[in-house]
Amino acid sequence: MMSEQKYIHELHNDHKMWLSEITLAQDQLKSFTGRLEEIARANTSTDVLAHVEKFQNQFIREHEVMDTLIHDIRKHENELVANVTGNTVAVDHRKVSDNTSLREGMETFQKLFAELKNEFMAFVAKTL
Repeated sequence: MMSEQKYIHELHNDHKMWLSEITLAQDQLKSFTGRLEEIARANTSTDVLAHVEKFQNQFIREHEVMDTLIHDIRKHENELVANVTGNTVAVDHRKVSDNTSLREGMETFQKLFAELKNEFMAFVAKTL
């Protein structure tokens, strides 16, 4: 498979957009965690508490995924900076290899986080 080439500014913009999305997701998870604590305090049903524990575990896992993505995005951004610093000629017109594994990781995160959010919202609606 041949690596796709993208302009440096395109990759930089993708990185900024992804970091913003992850920051928003982190904020949402904080909110979800607070809501989950409210549900746990208000319900003693073992079925509800089992769901609470499942969501707690999923939220912990999502935090780990987000931390890894942030690290990988920053690493790739540093590589772009090094590329530009090392050769400032025609930066606006130069293409570099896209980090397809990072792009795929971000797409997977977006899809799975959206599913988690929908599942959590359905759970909240059911338990209120």
